[in-house]
Amino acid sequence: MRSVLFTPSQCSGYSESLVEASRVKTTILNHPEFTAFAKLTLALYQDWQNYHQETLTNIAIGDKPKALIALLSEDLLKRFVKAELLDKYDIYQLLMDYWEETMQDDVYILVQDGWEAGKVLRELVVKKGEKLKEAPDLIIDKQKYKADLIPPGLIVARYFAQQQQEIDEFQTDLDVITQELEALIEEHTGEDGALVDAQTDTGKVTKNNVKKLMGDSKQLSMFEDLEGSIEQDDVLIFQQCFKLFEQEETMKKKVKDAQTALDKAVFAQYRKLTEDEIKTLVIDDKWGATLEGRIIGEIERVTQQLASRIKELDERYAEPLPQLEAEVEALSSKVDEHLKRMGLDWN
Repeated sequence: MRSVLFTPSQCSGYSESLVEASRVKTTILNHPEFTAFAKLTLALYQDWQNYHQETLTNIAIGDKPKALIALLSEDLLKRFVKAELLDKYDIYQLLMDYWEETMQDDVYILVQDGWEAGKVLRELVVKKGEKLKEAPDLIIDKQKYKADLIPPGLIVARYFAQQQQEIDEFQTDLDVITQELEALIEEHTGEDGALVDAQTDTGKVTKNNVKKLMGDSKQLSMFEDLEGSIEQDDVLIFQQCFKLFEQEETMKKKVKDAQTALDKAVFAQYRKLTEDEIKTLVIDDKWGATLEGRIIGEIERVTQQLASRIKELDERYAEPLPQLEAEVEALSSKVDEHLKRMGLDWN
Protein backbone atom coordinates (compact mmCIF):
# COMPACT_ATOMS: atom_id res chain seq x y z
CA MET A 1 0.00 0.00 0.00
CA ARG A 2 1.35 3.39 -0.94
CA SER A 3 1.95 5.69 2.04
CA VAL A 4 1.02 9.34 1.89
CA LEU A 5 3.26 11.82 3.64
CA PHE A 6 2.30 15.37 4.48
CA THR A 7 4.75 18.20 4.93
CA PRO A 8 4.42 20.42 8.03
CA SER A 9 2.99 23.20 5.86
CA GLN A 10 0.40 20.84 4.38
CA CYS A 11 -0.59 19.60 7.84
CA SER A 12 -0.87 23.17 9.04
CA GLY A 13 -3.01 24.08 6.03
CA TYR A 14 -5.26 21.08 6.58
CA SER A 15 -5.67 21.98 10.26
CA GLU A 16 -6.50 25.57 9.40
CA SER A 17 -9.05 24.34 6.85
CA LEU A 18 -10.78 22.21 9.50
CA VAL A 19 -10.87 25.14 11.92
CA GLU A 20 -12.32 27.38 9.23
CA ALA A 21 -14.96 24.79 8.29
CA SER A 22 -15.90 24.45 11.96
CA ARG A 23 -16.17 28.24 12.29
CA VAL A 24 -18.41 28.47 9.23
CA LYS A 25 -20.61 25.65 10.53
CA THR A 26 -20.93 27.31 13.94
CA THR A 27 -21.88 30.58 12.26
CA ILE A 28 -24.62 28.83 10.29
CA LEU A 29 -25.98 27.04 13.35
CA ASN A 30 -26.13 30.28 15.31
CA HIS A 31 -27.74 32.32 12.53
CA PRO A 32 -31.34 33.31 13.41
CA GLU A 33 -32.71 32.13 10.06
CA PHE A 34 -31.13 28.70 10.38
CA THR A 35 -32.24 28.41 14.02
CA ALA A 36 -35.78 29.17 12.86
CA PHE A 37 -35.45 26.53 10.12
CA ALA A 38 -34.29 23.88 12.60
CA LYS A 39 -37.14 24.69 14.97
CA LEU A 40 -39.67 24.59 12.14
CA THR A 41 -38.35 21.23 10.96
CA LEU A 42 -38.60 19.65 14.40
CA ALA A 43 -42.01 21.26 14.94
CA LEU A 44 -43.25 19.72 11.68
CA TYR A 45 -42.13 16.30 12.85
CA GLN A 46 -43.52 16.73 16.36
CA ASP A 47 -46.87 17.95 15.03
CA TRP A 48 -47.00 14.91 12.76
CA GLN A 49 -46.16 12.63 15.67
CA ASN A 50 -48.77 14.22 17.97
CA TYR A 51 -51.42 14.07 15.26
CA HIS A 52 -50.95 10.33 14.81
CA GLN A 53 -50.42 9.51 18.49
CA GLU A 54 -53.97 8.27 18.95
CA THR A 55 -53.79 6.18 15.78
CA LEU A 56 -50.64 4.50 17.01
CA THR A 57 -51.89 3.88 20.54
CA ASN A 58 -55.02 2.30 19.08
CA ILE A 59 -53.18 -0.29 17.00
CA ALA A 60 -55.14 -3.49 17.61
CA ILE A 61 -55.18 -7.14 16.67
CA GLY A 62 -56.37 -7.53 13.09
CA ASP A 63 -55.29 -4.07 11.85
CA LYS A 64 -53.56 -3.68 8.47
CA PRO A 65 -49.89 -2.57 8.75
CA LYS A 66 -49.71 -1.51 5.08
CA ALA A 67 -52.66 0.83 5.53
CA LEU A 68 -50.98 2.33 8.61
CA ILE A 69 -47.67 3.11 6.94
CA ALA A 70 -49.47 4.52 3.89
CA LEU A 71 -51.36 6.94 6.16
CA LEU A 72 -48.27 7.94 8.14
CA SER A 73 -45.93 8.37 5.18
CA GLU A 74 -48.29 10.35 2.95
CA ASP A 75 -49.08 12.79 5.74
CA LEU A 76 -45.38 13.22 6.57
CA LEU A 77 -44.66 13.95 2.91
CA LYS A 78 -47.32 16.66 2.80
CA ARG A 79 -46.18 18.34 6.00
CA PHE A 80 -42.52 18.62 4.99
CA VAL A 81 -43.28 20.69 1.93
CA LYS A 82 -42.85 23.63 4.35
CA ALA A 83 -39.26 22.71 5.23
CA GLU A 84 -37.57 24.68 2.44
CA LEU A 85 -33.97 23.55 2.96
CA LEU A 86 -34.95 19.87 3.12
CA ASP A 87 -36.13 17.60 0.38
CA LYS A 88 -39.49 16.23 1.53
CA TYR A 89 -38.70 12.94 -0.18
CA ASP A 90 -35.54 12.58 1.94
CA ILE A 91 -37.68 12.86 5.07
CA TYR A 92 -40.21 10.44 3.59
CA GLN A 93 -37.38 7.99 2.92
CA LEU A 94 -36.17 8.25 6.53
CA LEU A 95 -39.56 6.96 7.68
CA MET A 96 -39.73 4.25 5.03
CA ASP A 97 -36.22 3.02 5.85
CA TYR A 98 -37.07 2.78 9.54
CA TRP A 99 -40.31 1.02 8.68
CA GLU A 100 -38.37 -1.52 6.66
CA GLU A 101 -35.69 -2.00 9.32
CA THR A 102 -37.73 -2.12 12.53
CA MET A 103 -41.17 -0.57 12.73
CA GLN A 104 -42.82 -2.95 10.28
CA ASP A 105 -41.88 -5.99 12.37
CA ASP A 106 -43.09 -4.25 15.53
CA VAL A 107 -46.48 -3.43 14.02
CA TYR A 108 -46.94 -6.97 12.71
CA ILE A 109 -46.27 -8.27 16.24
CA LEU A 110 -48.88 -5.86 17.63
CA VAL A 111 -51.59 -6.69 15.09
CA GLN A 112 -51.02 -10.37 15.77
CA ASP A 113 -50.47 -10.52 19.55
CA GLY A 114 -51.59 -7.12 20.87
CA TRP A 115 -49.74 -4.79 23.25
CA GLU A 116 -49.19 -7.59 25.79
CA ALA A 117 -46.41 -8.70 23.44
CA GLY A 118 -44.32 -5.98 25.08
CA LYS A 119 -44.02 -8.16 28.19
CA VAL A 120 -42.74 -11.18 26.32
CA LEU A 121 -39.13 -12.31 26.53
CA ARG A 122 -38.52 -15.21 24.17
CA GLU A 123 -36.09 -17.81 25.47
CA LEU A 124 -33.46 -18.81 22.93
CA VAL A 125 -32.97 -22.56 22.90
CA VAL A 126 -30.69 -24.47 20.56
CA LYS A 127 -30.13 -28.15 20.03
CA LYS A 128 -26.90 -29.69 21.20
CA GLY A 129 -24.06 -29.01 18.79
CA GLU A 130 -25.79 -26.05 17.14
CA LYS A 131 -25.12 -22.34 17.55
CA LEU A 132 -27.50 -19.51 18.38
CA LYS A 133 -28.78 -17.76 15.27
CA GLU A 134 -29.83 -14.67 17.26
CA ALA A 135 -27.90 -12.53 19.70
CA PRO A 136 -29.55 -12.60 23.15
CA ASP A 137 -30.76 -9.36 24.72
CA LEU A 138 -30.55 -10.69 28.28
CA ILE A 139 -28.73 -13.57 29.94
CA ILE A 140 -30.22 -14.56 33.30
CA ASP A 141 -28.64 -17.49 35.16
CA LYS A 142 -27.12 -18.75 31.88
CA GLN A 143 -30.51 -18.69 30.12
CA LYS A 144 -30.65 -16.47 27.04
CA TYR A 145 -33.64 -14.28 26.14
CA LYS A 146 -34.71 -12.14 23.18
CA ALA A 147 -36.99 -9.11 23.47
CA ASP A 148 -38.76 -8.77 20.11
CA LEU A 149 -40.67 -5.56 20.82
CA ILE A 150 -38.99 -3.60 23.63
CA PRO A 151 -35.17 -3.73 23.84
CA PRO A 152 -33.78 -3.87 27.41
CA GLY A 153 -32.01 -0.56 26.84
CA LEU A 154 -35.36 1.23 26.78
CA ILE A 155 -36.35 -0.38 30.09
CA VAL A 156 -33.02 0.66 31.58
CA ALA A 157 -33.30 4.26 30.35
CA ARG A 158 -36.82 4.73 31.73
CA TYR A 159 -36.69 2.77 35.00
CA PHE A 160 -33.07 2.11 35.96
CA ALA A 161 -31.05 5.14 34.84
CA GLN A 162 -29.38 5.54 38.25
CA GLN A 163 -28.18 1.93 38.30
CA GLN A 164 -26.82 2.29 34.77
CA GLN A 165 -24.97 5.45 35.78
CA GLU A 166 -23.36 3.56 38.65
CA ILE A 167 -22.20 0.82 36.27
CA ASP A 168 -20.83 3.43 33.86
CA GLU A 169 -18.84 5.00 36.71
CA PHE A 170 -17.46 1.59 37.72
CA GLN A 171 -16.51 0.95 34.10
CA THR A 172 -14.73 4.31 33.87
CA ASP A 173 -12.72 3.51 37.00
CA LEU A 174 -11.89 0.08 35.56
CA ASP A 175 -10.73 1.59 32.27
CA VAL A 176 -8.41 3.99 34.11
CA ILE A 177 -6.85 1.14 36.12
CA THR A 178 -6.47 -1.04 33.01
CA GLN A 179 -4.80 1.76 31.07
CA GLU A 180 -2.40 2.44 33.95
CA LEU A 181 -1.56 -1.28 34.18
CA GLU A 182 -1.00 -1.56 30.42
CA ALA A 183 1.24 1.51 30.43
CA LEU A 184 3.32 0.13 33.31
CA ILE A 185 3.72 -3.25 31.60
CA GLU A 186 4.66 -1.66 28.27
CA GLU A 187 7.25 0.53 29.97
CA HIS A 188 8.96 -2.33 31.79
CA THR A 189 8.87 -5.22 29.31
CA GLY A 190 11.49 -3.85 26.97
CA GLU A 191 15.09 -5.00 26.95
CA ASP A 192 16.24 -5.57 30.56
CA GLY A 193 12.85 -4.40 31.81
CA ALA A 194 11.82 -5.33 35.34
CA LEU A 195 8.76 -7.26 34.13
CA VAL A 196 10.42 -9.25 31.35
CA ASP A 197 10.54 -12.39 33.50
CA ALA A 198 6.83 -12.02 34.30
CA GLN A 199 5.91 -12.69 30.68
CA THR A 200 4.44 -15.93 29.42
CA ASP A 201 5.65 -17.65 26.25
CA THR A 202 3.22 -15.47 24.31
CA GLY A 203 4.58 -12.28 25.86
CA LYS A 204 1.71 -11.64 28.26
CA VAL A 205 2.44 -10.42 31.80
CA THR A 206 0.26 -12.25 34.34
CA LYS A 207 -0.57 -11.59 37.96
CA ASN A 208 0.76 -14.98 39.07
CA ASN A 209 4.11 -14.41 37.36
CA VAL A 210 4.44 -10.99 39.01
CA LYS A 211 3.61 -12.58 42.36
CA LYS A 212 6.35 -15.16 41.79
CA LEU A 213 8.87 -12.39 41.06
CA MET A 214 7.85 -10.68 44.30
CA GLY A 215 8.49 -13.94 46.17
CA ASP A 216 11.86 -14.37 44.49
CA SER A 217 12.83 -10.82 45.40
CA LYS A 218 12.09 -11.50 49.08
CA GLN A 219 14.23 -14.61 49.05
CA LEU A 220 17.12 -12.89 47.29
CA SER A 221 17.04 -9.96 49.68
CA MET A 222 18.03 -12.37 52.47
CA PHE A 223 21.49 -12.88 50.91
CA GLU A 224 23.33 -9.59 50.75
CA ASP A 225 26.35 -11.09 49.01
CA LEU A 226 24.33 -12.85 46.29
CA GLU A 227 25.35 -11.67 42.85
CA GLY A 228 22.64 -10.45 40.53
CA SER A 229 20.20 -9.68 43.37
CA ILE A 230 17.01 -7.85 42.40
CA GLU A 231 17.26 -4.07 42.70
CA GLN A 232 14.93 -2.20 45.03
CA ASP A 233 13.47 -0.21 42.10
CA ASP A 234 12.41 -3.45 40.45
CA VAL A 235 10.73 -4.60 43.66
CA LEU A 236 8.68 -1.42 43.71
CA ILE A 237 7.61 -2.06 40.11
CA PHE A 238 6.56 -5.63 41.01
CA GLN A 239 4.51 -4.31 43.92
CA GLN A 240 2.89 -1.57 41.84
CA CYS A 241 2.02 -4.01 39.04
CA PHE A 242 0.59 -6.59 41.45
CA LYS A 243 -1.49 -3.92 43.17
CA LEU A 244 -2.94 -2.78 39.82
CA PHE A 245 -3.81 -6.38 38.92
CA GLU A 246 -5.71 -6.72 42.21
CA GLN A 247 -7.48 -3.38 41.73
CA GLU A 248 -8.47 -4.43 38.22
CA GLU A 249 -9.89 -7.72 39.46
CA THR A 250 -11.86 -5.96 42.20
CA MET A 251 -13.32 -3.42 39.80
CA LYS A 252 -14.18 -6.07 37.20
CA LYS A 253 -16.15 -7.92 39.87
CA LYS A 254 -17.98 -4.72 40.81
CA VAL A 255 -18.94 -4.13 37.18
CA LYS A 256 -20.04 -7.74 36.69
CA ASP A 257 -22.08 -7.89 39.91
CA ALA A 258 -23.77 -4.56 39.23
CA GLN A 259 -24.58 -5.58 35.65
CA THR A 260 -26.00 -8.92 36.80
CA ALA A 261 -28.22 -7.16 39.36
CA LEU A 262 -29.41 -4.69 36.72
CA ASP A 263 -30.17 -7.45 34.20
CA LYS A 264 -32.28 -9.29 36.78
CA ALA A 265 -34.16 -6.09 37.65
CA VAL A 266 -34.85 -5.44 33.95
CA PHE A 267 -35.99 -9.04 33.47
CA ALA A 268 -38.46 -8.66 36.34
CA GLN A 269 -39.66 -5.26 35.06
CA TYR A 270 -40.99 -6.72 31.80
CA ARG A 271 -43.64 -8.66 33.69
CA LYS A 272 -44.71 -5.56 35.63
CA LEU A 273 -45.34 -3.38 32.55
CA THR A 274 -48.86 -2.06 32.07
CA GLU A 275 -50.35 -1.60 28.61
CA ASP A 276 -49.95 2.18 28.85
CA GLU A 277 -46.29 1.79 29.82
CA ILE A 278 -45.71 -0.55 26.90
CA LYS A 279 -47.28 1.98 24.50
CA THR A 280 -45.06 4.74 25.88
CA LEU A 281 -41.94 2.62 25.53
CA VAL A 282 -42.75 1.55 21.97
CA ILE A 283 -44.35 4.68 20.49
CA ASP A 284 -42.39 7.41 22.26
CA ASP A 285 -39.11 5.91 23.43
CA LYS A 286 -38.52 3.58 20.48
CA TRP A 287 -40.29 4.81 17.34
CA GLY A 288 -40.57 8.50 18.18
CA ALA A 289 -37.06 8.98 19.54
CA THR A 290 -35.46 7.09 16.66
CA LEU A 291 -37.28 9.05 13.96
CA GLU A 292 -36.60 12.36 15.68
CA GLY A 293 -32.92 11.46 15.89
CA ARG A 294 -32.86 10.79 12.17
CA ILE A 295 -34.60 14.09 11.43
CA ILE A 296 -31.95 15.87 13.50
CA GLY A 297 -29.31 13.94 11.56
CA GLU A 298 -30.80 15.25 8.31
CA ILE A 299 -30.65 18.81 9.65
CA GLU A 300 -27.00 18.18 10.52
CA ARG A 301 -26.34 16.91 6.99
CA VAL A 302 -27.87 20.07 5.49
CA THR A 303 -25.75 22.17 7.84
CA GLN A 304 -22.60 20.42 6.63
CA GLN A 305 -23.61 20.94 3.00
CA LEU A 306 -24.19 24.66 3.59
CA ALA A 307 -20.86 25.01 5.39
CA SER A 308 -19.02 23.28 2.53
CA ARG A 309 -20.77 25.40 -0.09
CA ILE A 310 -20.06 28.66 1.75
CA LYS A 311 -16.41 27.71 2.15
CA GLU A 312 -16.23 26.87 -1.56
CA LEU A 313 -17.70 30.24 -2.49
CA ASP A 314 -15.40 31.98 -0.03
CA GLU A 315 -12.35 30.40 -1.66
CA ARG A 316 -13.65 31.11 -5.16
CA TYR A 317 -14.25 34.80 -4.46
CA ALA A 318 -11.46 35.37 -1.96
CA GLU A 319 -9.92 37.90 -4.33
CA PRO A 320 -12.24 40.73 -5.49
CA LEU A 321 -12.82 41.18 -9.25
CA PRO A 322 -11.04 44.59 -9.51
CA GLN A 323 -7.93 43.02 -7.97
CA LEU A 324 -8.05 40.10 -10.41
CA GLU A 325 -8.48 42.51 -13.34
CA ALA A 326 -5.49 44.55 -12.16
CA GLU A 327 -3.35 41.40 -11.91
CA VAL A 328 -4.40 40.33 -15.43
CA GLU A 329 -3.56 43.77 -16.82
CA ALA A 330 -0.13 43.74 -15.14
CA LEU A 331 0.66 40.29 -16.48
CA SER A 332 -0.49 41.32 -19.97
CA SER A 333 1.87 44.29 -19.88
CA LYS A 334 4.78 42.03 -18.95
CA VAL A 335 3.95 39.70 -21.83
CA ASP A 336 3.85 42.65 -24.26
CA GLU A 337 7.28 43.85 -23.08
CA HIS A 338 8.79 40.39 -23.57
CA LEU A 339 7.31 40.19 -27.06
CA LYS A 340 8.75 43.60 -28.00
CA ARG A 341 12.21 42.51 -26.81
CA MET A 342 11.88 39.48 -29.08
CA GLY A 343 11.08 41.76 -31.98
CA LEU A 344 7.41 40.94 -32.06
CA ASP A 345 4.76 43.61 -31.96
CA TRP A 346 1.11 42.57 -32.22
CA ASN A 347 0.05 46.17 -32.69
